Amino acid sequence: MNSLESLEEFYKHKLNWVPDGVRKEIGHFNVFRLAPFVGSNAKPVPYSRRDYFKISLIRGNNKVHYADKVVEIKERALLFANPQVPYNWEEIDKVQSGYFCVFTESFFHRFGNLNDYTLFQPHGTPLFELSENQADEISVIYERMFDEINSEYAHKYDILRTLVFELIHKAMKLHPSDNLDKKETNATHRITAMFMELLERQFPIDDTRQRLNLRTPAAFADQLAIHVNHLNRALKKTTEKSTSRIIQERILQEAKILLRHSAWNISEISYALGFNEVTHFNKFFKQQLSLTPSSFRNV
Repeated sequence: MNSLESLEEFYKHKLNWVPDGVRKEIGHFNVFRLAPFVGSNAKPVPYSRRDYFKISLIRGNNKVHYADKVVEIKERALLFANPQVPYNWEEIDKVQSGYFCVFTESFFHRFGNLNDYTLFQPHGTPLFELSENQADEISVIYERMFDEINSEYAHKYDILRTLVFELIHKAMKLHPSDNLDKKETNATHRITAMFMELLERQFPIDDTRQRLNLRTPAAFADQLAIHVNHLNRALKKTTEKSTSRIIQERILQEAKILLRHSAWNISEISYALGFNEVTHFNKFFKQQLSLTPSSFRNV
Protein backbone atom coordinates (compact mmCIF):
# COMPACT_ATOMS: atom_id res chain seq x y z
CA MET A 1 0.00 0.00 0.00
CA ASN A 2 1.20 3.54 -0.68
CA SER A 3 2.57 5.27 2.38
CA LEU A 4 0.28 7.57 4.33
CA GLU A 5 0.04 11.11 3.04
CA SER A 6 0.96 13.33 5.98
CA LEU A 7 -0.37 16.81 6.64
CA GLU A 8 3.03 18.24 5.73
CA GLU A 9 2.82 16.48 2.35
CA PHE A 10 -0.73 17.76 1.84
CA TYR A 11 0.43 21.36 2.34
CA LYS A 12 3.54 20.94 0.19
CA HIS A 13 1.60 19.19 -2.58
CA LYS A 14 -1.32 21.60 -2.66
CA LEU A 15 0.03 24.93 -1.41
CA ASN A 16 3.83 24.67 -1.57
CA TRP A 17 4.13 25.72 2.08
CA VAL A 18 3.74 24.18 5.51
CA PRO A 19 2.28 26.25 8.39
CA ASP A 20 4.35 26.61 11.52
CA GLY A 21 3.53 24.14 14.28
CA VAL A 22 1.53 21.75 12.10
CA ARG A 23 2.78 18.88 14.26
CA LYS A 24 2.31 20.41 17.70
CA GLU A 25 0.81 18.10 20.31
CA ILE A 26 -2.41 20.15 20.47
CA GLY A 27 -3.20 18.89 16.99
CA HIS A 28 -3.98 20.76 13.81
CA PHE A 29 -7.05 22.20 12.07
CA ASN A 30 -7.54 24.23 8.90
CA VAL A 31 -10.37 25.07 6.52
CA PHE A 32 -10.31 25.83 2.78
CA ARG A 33 -12.54 26.72 -0.14
CA LEU A 34 -12.58 23.91 -2.69
CA ALA A 35 -12.43 25.89 -5.96
CA PRO A 36 -8.66 26.60 -5.98
CA PHE A 37 -7.92 22.87 -5.61
CA VAL A 38 -9.89 21.64 -8.65
CA GLY A 39 -9.89 22.18 -12.40
CA SER A 40 -7.13 22.32 -14.95
CA ASN A 41 -4.70 24.13 -12.67
CA ALA A 42 -5.06 21.70 -9.80
CA LYS A 43 -2.50 18.98 -9.17
CA PRO A 44 -3.87 15.42 -9.37
CA VAL A 45 -4.94 13.85 -6.09
CA PRO A 46 -3.16 10.54 -5.43
CA TYR A 47 -5.33 7.69 -4.24
CA SER A 48 -3.93 6.81 -0.82
CA ARG A 49 -4.57 6.82 2.87
CA ARG A 50 -3.95 10.04 4.74
CA ASP A 51 -2.81 10.45 8.33
CA TYR A 52 -5.47 13.10 8.94
CA PHE A 53 -9.25 13.50 8.81
CA LYS A 54 -11.03 15.52 6.12
CA ILE A 55 -14.64 16.64 5.73
CA SER A 56 -15.62 18.02 2.31
CA LEU A 57 -18.74 19.73 1.01
CA ILE A 58 -18.62 19.11 -2.75
CA ARG A 59 -20.85 20.86 -5.27
CA GLY A 60 -20.61 19.39 -8.75
CA ASN A 61 -20.76 16.07 -10.56
CA ASN A 62 -18.02 13.72 -9.29
CA LYS A 63 -17.15 10.10 -8.76
CA VAL A 64 -15.82 9.23 -5.31
CA HIS A 65 -13.54 6.19 -5.05
CA TYR A 66 -13.75 5.15 -1.39
CA ALA A 67 -12.19 1.90 -0.12
CA ASP A 68 -13.60 -0.74 -2.50
CA LYS A 69 -16.56 1.35 -3.68
CA VAL A 70 -17.22 3.92 -6.40
CA VAL A 71 -20.11 6.33 -5.77
CA GLU A 72 -21.28 9.09 -8.11
CA ILE A 73 -22.16 12.51 -6.71
CA LYS A 74 -24.69 14.04 -9.08
CA GLU A 75 -25.02 17.50 -7.56
CA ARG A 76 -23.81 18.00 -3.98
CA ALA A 77 -22.61 15.84 -1.11
CA LEU A 78 -20.75 15.77 2.19
CA LEU A 79 -17.76 13.39 2.31
CA PHE A 80 -16.07 12.18 5.52
CA ALA A 81 -12.55 10.78 5.03
CA ASN A 82 -10.44 9.17 7.74
CA PRO A 83 -6.92 7.72 8.03
CA GLN A 84 -8.08 4.09 7.86
CA VAL A 85 -9.59 4.09 4.38
CA PRO A 86 -8.05 5.33 1.10
CA TYR A 87 -10.13 7.60 -1.09
CA ASN A 88 -10.03 9.86 -4.12
CA TRP A 89 -12.57 11.81 -6.08
CA GLU A 90 -12.75 12.21 -9.83
CA GLU A 91 -14.15 15.42 -11.31
CA ILE A 92 -16.81 15.02 -13.99
CA ASP A 93 -18.03 18.64 -14.12
CA LYS A 94 -15.42 21.28 -14.95
CA VAL A 95 -16.98 23.68 -12.47
CA GLN A 96 -16.69 22.61 -8.83
CA SER A 97 -17.24 24.49 -5.59
CA GLY A 98 -17.54 23.84 -1.90
CA TYR A 99 -15.33 23.65 1.16
CA PHE A 100 -13.20 21.23 3.13
CA CYS A 101 -11.52 21.13 6.51
CA VAL A 102 -8.58 18.98 7.63
CA PHE A 103 -7.66 18.03 11.18
CA THR A 104 -5.70 15.48 13.16
CA GLU A 105 -7.08 13.06 15.72
CA SER A 106 -5.03 14.81 18.40
CA PHE A 107 -6.98 18.02 17.70
CA PHE A 108 -9.85 16.29 19.53
CA HIS A 109 -7.74 14.98 22.42
CA ARG A 110 -9.98 14.88 25.53
CA PHE A 111 -12.99 15.91 23.43
CA GLY A 112 -14.07 12.44 22.31
CA ASN A 113 -13.01 9.60 20.04
CA LEU A 114 -13.79 10.31 16.38
CA ASN A 115 -13.68 6.60 15.55
CA ASP A 116 -16.77 6.05 17.72
CA TYR A 117 -18.85 7.71 14.97
CA THR A 118 -20.10 5.33 12.28
CA LEU A 119 -19.28 7.73 9.43
CA PHE A 120 -15.57 7.36 10.30
CA GLN A 121 -15.73 3.56 10.53
CA PRO A 122 -14.86 1.18 7.65
CA HIS A 123 -18.43 -0.15 7.32
CA GLY A 124 -20.09 3.20 8.02
CA THR A 125 -21.64 5.69 5.60
CA PRO A 126 -18.97 8.24 4.59
CA LEU A 127 -20.89 10.00 1.82
CA PHE A 128 -24.16 11.94 2.21
CA GLU A 129 -26.02 13.37 -0.77
CA LEU A 130 -27.60 16.71 0.09
CA SER A 131 -30.53 18.81 -1.01
CA GLU A 132 -29.86 22.43 -1.94
CA ASN A 133 -31.19 23.62 1.43
CA GLN A 134 -29.04 21.12 3.32
CA ALA A 135 -25.95 22.18 1.38
CA ASP A 136 -26.71 25.83 2.14
CA GLU A 137 -27.00 25.07 5.86
CA ILE A 138 -23.67 23.26 5.84
CA SER A 139 -22.06 26.10 3.87
CA VAL A 140 -22.96 28.40 6.75
CA ILE A 141 -21.01 26.15 9.13
CA TYR A 142 -17.90 26.36 6.95
CA GLU A 143 -18.22 30.15 6.71
CA ARG A 144 -18.36 30.27 10.51
CA MET A 145 -15.14 28.21 10.54
CA PHE A 146 -13.46 30.87 8.39
CA ASP A 147 -14.69 33.61 10.73
CA GLU A 148 -13.36 31.81 13.80
CA ILE A 149 -10.00 30.72 12.43
CA ASN A 150 -9.29 34.27 11.29
CA SER A 151 -10.36 35.79 14.61
CA GLU A 152 -8.17 36.78 17.57
CA TYR A 153 -10.39 34.99 20.08
CA ALA A 154 -8.22 33.01 22.52
CA HIS A 155 -10.55 29.99 22.56
CA LYS A 156 -11.39 29.89 18.86
CA TYR A 157 -10.24 26.29 18.48
CA ASP A 158 -12.83 25.16 21.01
CA ILE A 159 -15.46 26.73 18.76
CA LEU A 160 -13.92 25.08 15.70
CA ARG A 161 -14.15 21.67 17.40
CA THR A 162 -17.80 22.37 18.09
CA LEU A 163 -18.38 23.25 14.44
CA VAL A 164 -16.76 19.99 13.31
CA PHE A 165 -19.06 18.08 15.66
CA GLU A 166 -21.98 20.04 14.20
CA LEU A 167 -21.04 18.76 10.71
CA ILE A 168 -20.79 15.20 12.04
CA HIS A 169 -24.17 15.26 13.76
CA LYS A 170 -25.94 16.96 10.84
CA ALA A 171 -24.74 14.15 8.59
CA MET A 172 -25.63 11.38 11.03
CA LYS A 173 -29.18 12.70 11.31
CA LEU A 174 -29.55 12.16 7.56
CA HIS A 175 -29.18 8.39 8.10
CA PRO A 176 -30.47 7.71 11.60
CA SER A 177 -30.73 3.96 10.97
CA ASP A 178 -26.92 3.85 10.51
CA ASN A 179 -26.29 5.53 13.81
CA LEU A 180 -27.59 3.22 16.49
CA ASP A 181 -25.66 3.56 19.73
CA LYS A 182 -23.14 0.73 19.81
CA LYS A 183 -22.39 1.20 23.48
CA GLU A 184 -25.53 -0.27 24.92
CA THR A 185 -25.05 -1.65 28.39
CA ASN A 186 -26.19 -5.23 27.88
CA ALA A 187 -23.60 -7.98 27.56
CA THR A 188 -24.47 -8.90 23.98
CA HIS A 189 -23.69 -5.42 22.69
CA ARG A 190 -20.56 -5.17 24.81
CA ILE A 191 -19.27 -8.41 23.26
CA THR A 192 -20.08 -7.13 19.78
CA ALA A 193 -18.30 -3.83 20.44
CA MET A 194 -15.19 -5.58 21.80
CA PHE A 195 -15.13 -8.00 18.86
CA MET A 196 -15.42 -5.18 16.30
CA GLU A 197 -12.67 -3.24 18.05
CA LEU A 198 -10.34 -6.27 17.95
CA LEU A 199 -11.18 -6.84 14.28
CA GLU A 200 -10.63 -3.25 13.19
CA ARG A 201 -7.45 -2.87 15.24
CA GLN A 202 -5.74 -5.11 12.69
CA PHE A 203 -6.41 -2.66 9.84
CA PRO A 204 -5.36 -0.90 7.71
CA ILE A 205 -2.52 -3.03 6.39
CA ASP A 206 0.19 -0.66 5.14
CA ASP A 207 3.36 -2.75 5.14
CA THR A 208 4.18 -6.06 3.47
CA ARG A 209 5.78 -7.21 6.72
CA GLN A 210 2.46 -6.73 8.53
CA ARG A 211 0.40 -9.91 8.97
CA LEU A 212 -3.16 -10.52 10.05
CA ASN A 213 -3.18 -12.65 13.18
CA LEU A 214 -6.82 -12.93 14.27
CA ARG A 215 -8.67 -14.67 11.44
CA THR A 216 -10.98 -17.26 13.02
CA PRO A 217 -13.92 -17.13 15.46
CA ALA A 218 -11.91 -19.26 17.91
CA ALA A 219 -8.99 -16.81 17.86
CA PHE A 220 -11.28 -13.89 18.65
CA ALA A 221 -13.10 -15.85 21.36
CA ASP A 222 -9.76 -16.66 23.02
CA GLN A 223 -8.81 -12.98 23.02
CA LEU A 224 -12.17 -12.04 24.54
CA ALA A 225 -11.98 -14.90 27.07
CA ILE A 226 -15.40 -16.26 26.13
CA HIS A 227 -16.62 -19.47 24.50
CA VAL A 228 -16.79 -19.30 20.72
CA ASN A 229 -20.49 -20.28 20.81
CA HIS A 230 -21.18 -17.32 23.09
CA LEU A 231 -19.44 -15.01 20.64
CA ASN A 232 -21.39 -16.45 17.72
CA ARG A 233 -24.73 -15.98 19.49
CA ALA A 234 -23.94 -12.38 20.43
CA LEU A 235 -22.89 -11.39 16.91
CA LYS A 236 -25.81 -13.19 15.30
CA LYS A 237 -28.21 -11.31 17.56
CA THR A 238 -26.71 -7.86 16.98
CA THR A 239 -25.58 -8.09 13.34
CA GLU A 240 -27.61 -11.02 11.92
CA LYS A 241 -24.31 -12.39 10.60
CA SER A 242 -22.07 -15.20 11.79
CA THR A 243 -18.65 -14.48 13.26
CA SER A 244 -16.99 -16.15 10.27
CA ARG A 245 -18.98 -14.05 7.83
CA ILE A 246 -18.01 -10.76 9.49
CA ILE A 247 -14.33 -11.73 9.50
CA GLN A 248 -14.49 -12.84 5.85
CA GLU A 249 -16.19 -9.62 4.75
CA ARG A 250 -13.55 -7.47 6.44
CA ILE A 251 -10.67 -9.50 4.99
CA LEU A 252 -12.31 -9.30 1.56
CA GLN A 253 -12.71 -5.54 1.84
CA GLU A 254 -9.02 -5.11 2.67
CA ALA A 255 -8.05 -7.52 -0.12
CA LYS A 256 -10.01 -5.43 -2.64
CA ILE A 257 -8.36 -2.23 -1.38
CA LEU A 258 -4.88 -3.71 -1.67
CA LEU A 259 -5.55 -5.18 -5.11
CA ARG A 260 -6.97 -1.94 -6.47
CA HIS A 261 -4.73 0.60 -4.83
CA SER A 262 -1.34 -0.93 -4.03
CA ALA A 263 1.57 -2.15 -6.12
CA TRP A 264 1.96 -5.29 -4.01
CA ASN A 265 1.95 -8.60 -5.84
CA ILE A 266 -0.65 -11.26 -5.09
CA SER A 267 1.76 -13.24 -2.94
CA GLU A 268 2.49 -10.22 -0.71
CA ILE A 269 -1.21 -9.46 -0.31
CA SER A 270 -1.94 -13.10 0.47
CA TYR A 271 0.73 -13.19 3.17
CA ALA A 272 -0.36 -9.91 4.75
CA LEU A 273 -3.94 -11.15 5.00
CA GLY A 274 -2.82 -14.26 6.88
CA PHE A 275 -3.05 -16.90 4.13
CA ASN A 276 -0.30 -19.52 4.27
CA GLU A 277 -0.53 -20.23 0.54
CA VAL A 278 -1.41 -18.04 -2.43
CA THR A 279 -3.72 -20.81 -3.64
CA HIS A 280 -5.71 -20.51 -0.41
CA PHE A 281 -6.11 -16.76 -0.97
CA ASN A 282 -7.14 -17.30 -4.60
CA LYS A 283 -9.74 -19.87 -3.56
CA PHE A 284 -11.12 -17.58 -0.79
CA PHE A 285 -11.35 -14.60 -3.14
CA LYS A 286 -13.01 -16.56 -5.95
CA GLN A 287 -15.57 -18.03 -3.55
CA GLN A 288 -16.56 -14.50 -2.49
CA LEU A 289 -16.62 -12.70 -5.85
CA SER A 290 -16.46 -15.41 -8.54
CA LEU A 291 -13.27 -13.72 -9.74
CA THR A 292 -9.61 -14.46 -9.13
CA PRO A 293 -7.56 -11.71 -7.44
CA SER A 294 -5.69 -11.12 -10.71
CA SER A 295 -8.94 -10.77 -12.66
CA PHE A 296 -10.35 -8.34 -10.11
CA ARG A 297 -7.17 -6.24 -10.25
CA ASN A 298 -7.37 -6.00 -14.03
CA VAL A 299 -11.08 -5.18 -14.31
